[in-house]
Amino acid sequence: MRYWERQVALSADPLRVAATLAATSTDDNVLYENHGTISWGEGAYATVTVRAGEPLSVVASRLAEVDVEDWRAYGWAAFELSYALHDLGDLPDVDVVTLMIPRREVRFENGSVLLRALTVSDVEALESRLAEAVLTGGIEPADARVVVDVDDHDAETYRAAVALGVAEIRSGALDKVILSRVVPVPEDIDMPATYLTGRVQNSPARSFLLRLGGWEALGFSPEIVIGVSPDGQVVTQPLAGTRAFFGDEEADQARRDELYRDAKEVFEHAISVRLAAVELSSVCTPSSVRVEEFMSVKERGSVQHLASQLSGTLAEGRTSWDAFAALFPAVTASGIPKAPACELIRRAETRTRGLYSGAVLTVEPDGAMDAALILRSVFRRDGETWLRAGAGIVAQSTPERELEETREKLCSVSRFLVPALQPAVPAVS
Repeated sequence: MRYWERQVALSADPLRVAATLAATSTDDNVLYENHGTISWGEGAYATVTVRAGEPLSVVASRLAEVDVEDWRAYGWAAFELSYALHDLGDLPDVDVVTLMIPRREVRFENGSVLLRALTVSDVEALESRLAEAVLTGGIEPADARVVVDVDDHDAETYRAAVALGVAEIRSGALDKVILSRVVPVPEDIDMPATYLTGRVQNSPARSFLLRLGGWEALGFSPEIVIGVSPDGQVVTQPLAGTRAFFGDEEADQARRDELYRDAKEVFEHAISVRLAAVELSSVCTPSSVRVEEFMSVKERGSVQHLASQLSGTLAEGRTSWDAFAALFPAVTASGIPKAPACELIRRAETRTRGLYSGAVLTVEPDGAMDAALILRSVFRRDGETWLRAGAGIVAQSTPERELEETREKLCSVSRFLVPALQPAVPAVS
């Protein structure tokens, strides 16, 4: 089986059109933005899932059974995948990876759109939907907001968790751990409108909007977990070390200078880069592993981070899934060493993470993979909507500063929560 394809010109904003397609879809769908290239898949022709405890290697074998040529898989990996990867035991009975091969797909790039579907009629229907989204203008950024308590919700519990983390680090149990807190969203929100509104005012490494496998989520990912090219080149981009970024040039520059002077932030970043290099060396030809960029500063919404980029070449016999397993979960969302960090996360946090600090992925038959770290995101499941943010804890951490860091990160999303349209209430005569 193959995809029928049609190339059409596009004069409208591709991000707005893609968000409109997602907003009008009744099927599972995933929108993924990668360096300005936007792709959107809708309606699962095939779904590949991995349960907690199953080896990650089964993903490749199950994808190989899909009877469609030239597919692109879209999906997610939950943080709880780390329990099996790092031998933590007591595994939850949940799906930890879900990927779909879509029946319909739209790829936006360089002023044109590639429509792909498994039937000619679906290609024609996609073209009509695209034309309607352009003609009507589709959804647009909104001014109304839902207010959430990012400052104080669960603050005392979080301070206590940070103190526990610092104590265990000082005891020698581990070097670093990322602990997070959850902030509920008290009203129903419009997920596509929130995505579009927030994306216009954020500067993410990747962005996404999805409804798949029982989850709805949107996010402005500050970094990738991993990127793998068809020829086996592997890239990872750890970010660690944070200060606020609010658009005041002088104040933001002062905070940037402070980042470089802060021994805690520099140490946190350096040990993260070191672990990323060790992990890459476990699946790449060791001589190929290199640090391409070290401790620059990247602006990500309402925060700025110390950032590095590492790369390597897959060793013979290794696959993109081997590389993903080596780097997951991201060191900047788990800790060092990863096994004790993940164990402490499970013990210290008040609820399981699910998609938070997992990954949104696209995967190709030739081995190419792109996996964005799920941070700066909104989550919805089982009728509940929430935000979540964490901070990197090392021996020099203080509970108040780490709490403030979560506030800074939450603001990258909380400022853009668009309320869902409420049905009109009939007038009482």
